[in-house]
This record gives sequence, C-alpha cells and structure tokens, in this order.
Amino acid sequence: MRSDAFRKAAEAKDFSAADHLFAEDATFRSPVVFRPYEGRDQIKVILGAVVQAFEDFRYLEHVETGDVAVLLFAARVGDRELQGVDILKLDSEGRIVELTVMIRPMSGLQALGERMRQMLEAASSSA
Repeated sequence: MRSDAFRKAAEAKDFSAADHLFAEDATFRSPVVFRPYEGRDQIKVILGAVVQAFEDFRYLEHVETGDVAVLLFAARVGDRELQGVDILKLDSEGRIVELTVMIRPMSGLQALGERMRQMLEAASSSA
C-alpha cells in the first residue's frame, strides 16, 4: 500500500523521513487544536512529539483505496487508553498532502493534549 511508509514511521516513532512522506505544503488537522498545521516542517515537529507522547502505540486496521488511507490505532497516554484514526490523503506521487487525526474518548484526547503541551513547552525552553 502507498501509505505503508507512513505506518512504518509511526510505528518506529521516527519521522526523520518526513521529507519523503509529506508534500512540502501538506496540512495536518490535529484533534487537539482548531487551526491546521501547514507545511512539512511544522508537521515533522508535531508528529515527532505525538509519537513520543503515545505509549503502547499500535495499528489495529489499515485500509487504503485510491488516494485515501485510514489507519485505526490504539495507544495509551499515562493511565488513559485511547483509540484513533489517521486519515491520509495522498498525491499522485504517493506523498501525503493531508493528514487528519481523530481520537476517542475525550479523556484520552485530553491526556494527549496535556502531554503534548508539556513536551512542546520543554522543547521550546531548551531551544
């Protein structure tokens, strides 16, 4: 499947190959914030933190048809179990042009948002 490289990067918690995975002007729609993240460089930073925030991350299902892939995942943040989906839209070259993430339940999403806030604050204060 054309989305296999994204899946491998997420499972390895390594988005160093994001330049090959994402179109330069890709969009990331987060379940935590209202405004989408625009551009590959912003997406690399956010996804790098997200995959570190998740514990016991694993994909449960992976469906792809045409230029859209949907990957169902499960993970934990602290004591909160969560499920989510990564929805990828791919261009003709197989690069991701849009990534939308949805997470449930609300308590898992809130735990992720708090963990992300802490990680991004720590990263910006050490930079």
